[in-house]
Amino acid sequence: MELYRFVVSEVDAAVNGSARLSSQEIADTLRERIRVGDLRAGQRLPTQARLAEEFGVERGAVRQALRVLQEEGRLSNVSKGSPPLVAEPAPQRGEPQPTMVALAPRLTEAFAAPQVRIDAVCLTAENLQLAVGEPIRLVHEGRLRPRAIDVRILLPSRKIDLAFPAPVESSDDGNPVHRHWLAKRNAQSLVLRHNLQELRTAYNVEVSVSFRALPFTPPVKLYLLNGTEALMAYYVLVEREERYDNETVEMYDAVGSQSLLFSFEKAVGPQEAAFVDESQKWFDALWETIATALTLT
Repeated sequence: MELYRFVVSEVDAAVNGSARLSSQEIADTLRERIRVGDLRAGQRLPTQARLAEEFGVERGAVRQALRVLQEEGRLSNVSKGSPPLVAEPAPQRGEPQPTMVALAPRLTEAFAAPQVRIDAVCLTAENLQLAVGEPIRLVHEGRLRPRAIDVRILLPSRKIDLAFPAPVESSDDGNPVHRHWLAKRNAQSLVLRHNLQELRTAYNVEVSVSFRALPFTPPVKLYLLNGTEALMAYYVLVEREERYDNETVEMYDAVGSQSLLFSFEKAVGPQEAAFVDESQKWFDALWETIATALTLT
């Protein structure tokens, strides 16, 4: 992509005046250029040196402005050696996206509330553990400051025969797939709990992280955020091979990070509000009835 060719408008002329611009003002100007199409998706920005010269500032101010735009999803590759690219437009809010893409920004919005409540039903805590890293980072930076965080997670019990992941055929060596799943379930859950509880130590945030065990394999994953939004994805099974203890095992598995996450928000309308409420009732009923204590080791 060719570099953006400078078009000096009235706004740019004001920008290039004698006053020293802040990084936020630089970000505002570049954001407007993206909005009106002077900078198009896939196009490279000028180098940081050229931008610093244009705006009459140090490179540090330009770098900070570019990071702001990257966090907004307007730029990509900011930290690379070459100039950053204008990102493709973000999907519409209601458009489903893979869990690994959609979950982190939804959690970040949830963490903006003073009282954060997250309820989850899933096969493992892997995606939740990865996605919560972004709001935790923003808490450490002081950009988010919840007063309390309450997380409840329902996971399959170690005592059941999982519907998936599971070997296609039984093995004389027991069930290596189950052993591997259990180790992942416990390790990821422990990391999630540790990272959240660190906020209590560092910032005096009231943190509660609880796990309970289900007597069945959940066919879907569900995340309930602050009682106002439900995110749901289907586990779609695939047949694949995995090596355990120097043995290749054919197994049925679900790649949860690629499952499309559908969002339902109470504010949208009565139908979505009913889905959120009924999902919360379903979770609460499982938590309070058939779910049992879960010990992570």
